[in-house]
Amino acid sequence: MTKVMGVAMRRIQAGNALTAFGIGFTVPFLYIYVAQVRDLGAATATAAFIAFALGALVALPFTGRAIDRRGPVPVVIAAAVVAALGALALGLAGSPAPILLSALALGAGQAAMQPALATMIVWCSTPETRTRSFALQFFMQNLGLGIGGLIGGQIVDESRPGSFTLLFGIEAVMFLVLAAVIAGVRMPQAPAIREARPKDAAQADGGWRRLLRHKAMVQLCVLGFVLFFACYGQFESGLAAYGTEAAGISPSTLGFALAANTGAIVLAQFVVLKLVEKRRRTRVIALVGLIWTAAWVIAGFSGLGHGSTAMAATAFVTTYALFGIGEAMLAPTVAPLVADLAPEGSVGQYNSAFALVKQMALALGPLGVPVGAGLPTVYIAVFVVVSLGIAVLALRLGRQLTPAQDNPSLATPVRVTPAARTAPEQAPQAAPAERVAA
Repeated sequence: MTKVMGVAMRRIQAGNALTAFGIGFTVPFLYIYVAQVRDLGAATATAAFIAFALGALVALPFTGRAIDRRGPVPVVIAAAVVAALGALALGLAGSPAPILLSALALGAGQAAMQPALATMIVWCSTPETRTRSFALQFFMQNLGLGIGGLIGGQIVDESRPGSFTLLFGIEAVMFLVLAAVIAGVRMPQAPAIREARPKDAAQADGGWRRLLRHKAMVQLCVLGFVLFFACYGQFESGLAAYGTEAAGISPSTLGFALAANTGAIVLAQFVVLKLVEKRRRTRVIALVGLIWTAAWVIAGFSGLGHGSTAMAATAFVTTYALFGIGEAMLAPTVAPLVADLAPEGSVGQYNSAFALVKQMALALGPLGVPVGAGLPTVYIAVFVVVSLGIAVLALRLGRQLTPAQDNPSLATPVRVTPAARTAPEQAPQAAPAERVAA
């Protein structure tokens, strides 16, 4: 069984990296492609981003149920095919309607992949190995995005629309490669509908209602929303507007800042992992809140201080690097916690719910643009308070968790024999951290 899990995990991580590589080809250039290359203007480009987010918000409420009933493998394959069609259509589209429909399909496909792949990682790991598995996933994703964006930047040419079509074509191929890789994955436990169906009356009243009654999961979703809104939701929207308008940061410096963010993640991921994997998850998240508080204060210095342009640029790049360190700490912490909170047969539902929260936070992130550009002092003050709020919310969440949920290293390893996997469940009240989904 361990060998099967190891082979499956390697395939999953390879598929993750290849997909991120393909996405990196297009994400940095989508606005330029729609607004300038296709000459459809800023309004259509903005609408394309909205359609992308809308596709995710439409798909995710149904994704979790499909994962838990059919298993994550067919969901990943279906989502990859939909995303490939969306990417290819987007590269060929030349008018607003096809572009919006393509972005909708691409957003839905990419969003559905996330919880399905996360569920596969859960199935192929144990509570003791899950932290490292999610850290590796995050590392491979960022490495793939960075390399894809670097190579894509050398290919694109605004005067040649065909160069952008090539980029979207490469992205489509990477999605199909993911589908092929995942189709060959032999999961350690074959998904069966009867095993994913509710086993008692308490579960039969609906996955979403049951999730909303789970106090710890609701608190984690609230915390997740604040995390994603305060960091990821501001990267290319409010914080970029603040940097260029209030701090006078040039577009090239903004590019260096984004590179510093990715570099910090890639360089710090496994160093950070050794520091956090044996510690309480909620305290790690609280520490991230404090690190991001410092990042926002430094960002404030870049725009409100009286230093030179070089000092402002250095401060702004440092802000993005600190965000990257925080992200590296969250990767092996938050996603495994979602899995450990999920009851039997509901890992997909919980992963999808958390992915939905993330998409909502990202969709609302651009609300910070007018504040960052027009009210820089207010913008910084708000996110300093929000980052401090992350620490408070994390510590409050810790009171709702069992010791094993907050720190998996405290859990007693439970050996599960093949016979036990097929036997009827006799202990439905086991601690969530000991209920291995694989």
